[in-house]
Amino acid sequence: MLRPANHRHSLGQIGDTDLRLLRVYRAVVESGGISAAEPELGIGRSTISRHLKDLELRLGVTLCNRGRAGFSLTAEGAQIYQSTLTLLGALDSFRAEVADSQQQPTGRLNLAIFEKSLGNPHAAIERAIDQFSHQAPRVELHIYGGTVADIESGVIDGKYQLGIVPTHRLASGLDYAALFDEQMWLYCGANHPLFGHHSEATAAQIHGHRYAGLGYHSPNFEHSHRLGLKRSATAYDQEGIATLILSGRYLGFLPEHFAQPLQRAGKIAPLGQSQFSYRCQFAAAVRSGKQPPRLVTAMLQQLINSHQR
Repeated sequence: MLRPANHRHSLGQIGDTDLRLLRVYRAVVESGGISAAEPELGIGRSTISRHLKDLELRLGVTLCNRGRAGFSLTAEGAQIYQSTLTLLGALDSFRAEVADSQQQPTGRLNLAIFEKSLGNPHAAIERAIDQFSHQAPRVELHIYGGTVADIESGVIDGKYQLGIVPTHRLASGLDYAALFDEQMWLYCGANHPLFGHHSEATAAQIHGHRYAGLGYHSPNFEHSHRLGLKRSATAYDQEGIATLILSGRYLGFLPEHFAQPLQRAGKIAPLGQSQFSYRCQFAAAVRSGKQPPRLVTAMLQQLINSHQR
């Protein structure tokens, strides 16, 4: 899993020292640099730098650029970071299973959430986290973001124990539990030719203007294809779509809750044709097969309970 790109060294057996170095590396990447990782790790910069150097020597690759130009990952470093998440996630799952046998909910829970879900008034993820933290105070919770494909593959690979994603298609190897939904509308910006008579815009008029869509497989991708909207611009998150809409040059889909502040400010408006809207269902995804560890089951149950309320 952790073989370096240049194959100059073989990692061989992974010991406690390697795991400690990989945890340091994970903390540095997720903190955005060595200095920022000091409070997280509780050790000084010189020690962190030495650990990174030791790991690079162990793997035979340069993991990151650090210096006056700032911190950034090399291509090999980014690949090894992803492998590190998978490896440490599997270890966390193992520890959780051991804790299950001891009736002690402890360890680390990696939860991945699709972008902008927390702003949805139908989402109650924060309530579930509140209840879970009360139920399992010794569990260390880590939250990640990503695309649908990233989260689903991460759950299958063990990088994340639990994911929250839109369910436009169901991935094999995962079990899903429905949580909440989200209303999507097609919007235009204040400088767009359709603004001002957007509620009366016909399908023919809408198809006559440029459309901005997400560049990865998602409900946005599928519905725009079904409606015959061809992308003239591509973004990779909702803020990118909103920026393109605000330019006045493009139409684009946004979640209703995300778009409302811009709509109240008079900067965007939804197009009136109901066919250019859709509802997106969100669900919690866990790896199918064997029974999940108790802390994963507990968080899943809190998510279900919070959204049923």
